Amino acid sequence: MKITWLGQGGFLFEKGDYKIVIDPYLSDNVVTVNPKNYRRVPVEEKFLNIKPDSILITHNHLDHYDPVTLDYYMKDTDKNVEFLGSYSSYNEARKYGGDHNYILVEPKTEWTLSCKVKVTAVKAYHSEIYAVGYILEDDSKKYYITGDTLYNEDIFELIPKDIYCLFLPVNGVGNNMNMVDAERFAEKVNAKYTVPMHFGLFDNLNPTEFKGNNVIIPEYFKEISF
Repeated sequence: MKITWLGQGGFLFEKGDYKIVIDPYLSDNVVTVNPKNYRRVPVEEKFLNIKPDSILITHNHLDHYDPVTLDYYMKDTDKNVEFLGSYSSYNEARKYGGDHNYILVEPKTEWTLSCKVKVTAVKAYHSEIYAVGYILEDDSKKYYITGDTLYNEDIFELIPKDIYCLFLPVNGVGNNMNMVDAERFAEKVNAKYTVPMHFGLFDNLNPTEFKGNNVIIPEYFKEISF
């Protein structure tokens, strides 16, 4: 699959013409809550004009469930979307109504998307109690997006041993792992590749300080090359 980092915890997965969007934050909405968290990287507007087939939201915080961004994808559109979200984001999204397919997930929930990618929700430990991560399985490759989370041993009970790529936060604020804990987390998962995320939008964090085997430092709005 083609994978593009949208910044923060956001990604675009493309399998052929099928588009899966995860936690898209393509606005400056968070600044209305905390003026220090203004957007430091301009939005590439072409990503607001895509028509996702599926949207996966890990939790209901503005930089992950962003109504300003989701309006582009779910409001006044003729494209019906598969929306997957845990309790709080699921209930918010249902306000869009329409013929979108709203799927409520919790840890251990499995859902196979129309493109035959299997999605499994896994536990995340965050200040939003319904937060989850997602494992996307396409053929023999498993991609694990943790969402926002702290290090917790209970998480690993549901994580398979053959993760192809792990995507995890390293910013160390807002109830996210810092780099030291993220390195321990990555070592435990032992994925073939590891991609740090949740940096550079609200801070000047240097992602190259994150160490591990086969680390890929993503760039905003660019495809990740393995």
